Amino acid sequence: MTQSVDIQAFAAQIAAKLTGPGGPFEMTVEQVLGAPIPLLKDRARSLVELLESSRAHGDRDYLVTADRRVSFAEHVEAAGALAAALAQRYGIGKGDRVGILAANDPDWVLAFWAVQCLGAVPVGYNAWWAPREIAYGLEHSQPVVVIADAKRAELLAETGTRIPVLTMAGDLPKLIAEYRGEFPKTAVDEDDPAVILYTSGTTGRPKGVVHTHRNLVAISNYHRFTDGMLDGFMGKEYDPAPRDRRYLMTSPLFHIACLHNLVIPRVVTGDAVVIYQGAYEVDRLCQLIESQRVTHWAAVPTMASRMLHHDLSRYDLSTLSAFSLNTAPSSPALQARLRERLPVAQVALTTSYGCTESGTAATVANPIELAAHPETVGRPIVGVSVEIRDPDGTVLPDGEPGEICVRSPYVMLGYWNDESATAAAIDENRWLRTGDFGFMHEGRLQMAGRRSDLILRGGENVYPTEIENVIDEHPAVLESVVIGLPHDDLGEQVAAVVVVEDPRALTVDELREFVAGQLAYFKVPVQWRITADPLPRNVTGKVLRREVTMS
Repeated sequence: MTQSVDIQAFAAQIAAKLTGPGGPFEMTVEQVLGAPIPLLKDRARSLVELLESSRAHGDRDYLVTADRRVSFAEHVEAAGALAAALAQRYGIGKGDRVGILAANDPDWVLAFWAVQCLGAVPVGYNAWWAPREIAYGLEHSQPVVVIADAKRAELLAETGTRIPVLTMAGDLPKLIAEYRGEFPKTAVDEDDPAVILYTSGTTGRPKGVVHTHRNLVAISNYHRFTDGMLDGFMGKEYDPAPRDRRYLMTSPLFHIACLHNLVIPRVVTGDAVVIYQGAYEVDRLCQLIESQRVTHWAAVPTMASRMLHHDLSRYDLSTLSAFSLNTAPSSPALQARLRERLPVAQVALTTSYGCTESGTAATVANPIELAAHPETVGRPIVGVSVEIRDPDGTVLPDGEPGEICVRSPYVMLGYWNDESATAAAIDENRWLRTGDFGFMHEGRLQMAGRRSDLILRGGENVYPTEIENVIDEHPAVLESVVIGLPHDDLGEQVAAVVVVEDPRALTVDELREFVAGQLAYFKVPVQWRITADPLPRNVTGKVLRREVTMS
């Protein structure tokens, strides 16, 4: 216990030196959208400033795949050329939306940065969406152009959209070659929208989370600040020079984990992003870590868990120096197994808590604290305030569970084209109501539960209402309820109880095929129960999910 207190006190001293007057991360408090928010005093004011500064990294690797390398200099040049093409060929200007629908690829990143040059807003659509979901995204965000890989271009065609679609393999190289040497720039305000990413909502419709230039620049500065903390722990002054790190990217770019907290900050720190492509296979992943000398990996717990079923001694994973579990809770048992099998986990395992709306992690547990308190998700990061509140908004004392509320320069602007949902999520003082539940203990946050109906499947948030709406469209279905069931590998798997008049007239295969044609594969229930018995409901007619069983 004494050691833990001493470490926290030492960390506080380092942070105070970094953020105090004259420090490299001197902080100030400014009014942002009507609320006092802690901000870096000396900061960039837009993402384009960050992109332009990355020219200084020259020939250093920025984006790397198993068969492709893109340097920072090459990337900046290509982003400028593509931006010019979008502006001159398609009339893209400030505030226009440009959709990106693709699997992880350097061209996804390139498209994102090109759109920033124009003051336009990239929209990262879920690459696993079915045509029905894609059509909703297009209607909701109204992009002028969509940039897609070949597979998703075919899905876009199935929607019948008339929006121009530029393919990454075919169109982008030609446009970049034609406009090479140009670099348009459009002035933006810090609180202008910089990106829209979709997250499911409890109503069943995906919501477009809007993050601003202020949000994303602040997140990048947070990652620089962690470098400063590391230097401080080693007894050194903060050094902003590149550190030859190589970050493995295994989660989708349409998530904040990889876009906001990996790809964007690297233009500031000058480190490489090693992109894993294709379906997740442990052997291929380990081969990539070995061949590309990966140093950092932020993993979904399911991915880490699957590694434990393979012979890891066949690979040289010794370059891994930092390892974190993100996007979903990890059990103490999984943490212990990882420490037994994966050397980096013995000394560098961390975890965190955050959501799409929070922009980055709200809390982080360092290796020492996580080892001592395996159920914690850590302490608030620099610039973040966390409060636990009851349903009336009263702040609760230490140890008492309630809703986790967060305020920071990283929190979203709001939901695209949805004022009511924004007002429900963010109060007048810019506090984000996360809808998740937990409690504070000695400065550390511990989760007490998620949204009552949320299913966490392999790092993906699955909301039952969306799936129920599709199931209920089947002509034989009277009503349905979707729940999450524990699963050793995925954390949870999707299950459905379907009420029909005659259970013998409808098969599980028919239902599965019906849903699979309209929703992404990870939302399709794995377990089904077809019954004629009505669902349990309360006096107001709401389904009592906790009373639903699969037998």
